Amino acid sequence: MLEHLITTIGNAYPSYQAVYAMIGSVMTVLFFYKKIYKIMGIFFTRKFKPAKHNHKYAILIPARNEEAVIANLLDSIHKQDYDMSLVTVFVVADNCTDRTAEIARKCGAICYERFDDEHRTKGYALQFLFERIEEDYGRMSFEGYFIFDADNLLKEDYISRMNDSFDAGCKLITSYRNSKNFSESWVASTYALHWLRSIRTNHRPRSVLRLATNIQGTGFLFTNEIVRDGWKYTSLTEDRALTADAVAQGFEITYNDKAVFYDEQPVSVKVALRQRLRWSRGHLEAFVETGPYLFLNIFFGKLLVKTKWKRETVSFKDKGPVKGTLLALLESIRHRAASFDTLVQLTPVSLINIVRWLLISFFIYGCACYVNGIDDLSWITTGSWLGKLLRNFINPLLQVDSGWQALGLGLLMAFWRRLFYRIADYLENCLTAVYLFIIEYKRMIRIPLRKKILYCLTWPTFDIIGRWTIYLAVFKKVSWKTIPHQSQVTIDDIRQETVQRKAV
Repeated sequence: MLEHLITTIGNAYPSYQAVYAMIGSVMTVLFFYKKIYKIMGIFFTRKFKPAKHNHKYAILIPARNEEAVIANLLDSIHKQDYDMSLVTVFVVADNCTDRTAEIARKCGAICYERFDDEHRTKGYALQFLFERIEEDYGRMSFEGYFIFDADNLLKEDYISRMNDSFDAGCKLITSYRNSKNFSESWVASTYALHWLRSIRTNHRPRSVLRLATNIQGTGFLFTNEIVRDGWKYTSLTEDRALTADAVAQGFEITYNDKAVFYDEQPVSVKVALRQRLRWSRGHLEAFVETGPYLFLNIFFGKLLVKTKWKRETVSFKDKGPVKGTLLALLESIRHRAASFDTLVQLTPVSLINIVRWLLISFFIYGCACYVNGIDDLSWITTGSWLGKLLRNFINPLLQVDSGWQALGLGLLMAFWRRLFYRIADYLENCLTAVYLFIIEYKRMIRIPLRKKILYCLTWPTFDIIGRWTIYLAVFKKVSWKTIPHQSQVTIDDIRQETVQRKAV
């Protein structure tokens, strides 16, 4: 009976292979625009004129046991060239057992303390903070809200640059995420390069096209309209959920390339794995929660969308019947394109790929080998540039009669060919790091050449970890845990290094 089942499955392999190819072709077409993004990101980004008006802002800093770094962030805020009488700094000391609250108050911030061990995500801390702001100040008394992590540092013109975007009418703005501990370890370097890649391949092109880029946890500004009824995002990755809701409501999420802040990256593999697993679980939850209405958005606009808040109605009637109709049409197209783009970004492509590979290219292929045997199968796959190169020099072939041995070798060959493809992909991705080191050279901290070479070689591990953590996140329950921050780099240290580099 088992042999009959294997034979039946193996005979159907050509049909399944066609399905595999069809899925791959569809994904290639749907993701092709990303190649255009990469080219645009080299040359273009949205630019903003100096603001005519200074706006009133609140800065929100959720912090859990951040006594080692929070003073440095607050110091960089106080050194802004913006009119600081228009800026109020709030800290929520969330389940802290150290001196975070004491230091925050000593540095001039308004600090609320929260103790709730059951609800431990950053989103719950922000929800609590917005409730306190409503009680004591009124959420709508501030025109916009910045959110930062306690380990961040702000370049001295950061708020002024973001105000340029806000004054231009932008409602959600993210910024240039640099790294203050880029060279502390190879793990930190992979994160630092990831943020730079996001800037070049996502933020810059989307800002030019007036689409919606993605919020990434910290270093962003949003209008008070979003929190009119409070903060609604308490999942493991509140930033993804906010992004999806904003896109569904028709908001453009733009990017300001001149607004620079510095972020501390994890330095150990253990901490990185813990954080990436949380990101992956949050990614899946955001896709399940927001994917369906983003899909509906593409075809029906906001007609069927139910999000956690509603945007104020945007009308073009005052532009006249012809111009107003044209602007409304263009806005509808922009909105649907942004919904498609965000849905593509949220889609767990690595899960789709591993499932179709395991099912068709591994299991069903092995059954086909059982039925048909293996006839002159090359050990070196041509599915990558590395395979095509090596075949010019060596091309060992495998030939086995049908049966159990063919099934076993077929499975082994499927695994080997996949591994070979990944090796080629790894080497190719090293070039991405080379590209980023070249194009972002002027904005990076100083890094020795030997470390740059090492970081180019280790950079692809970032995506490898991302794939495997998303596999694990399907089955593993994840809780929010503190990411330790210990870097003592200050904004003055970074400014001094910048001056020294320019002097060389």
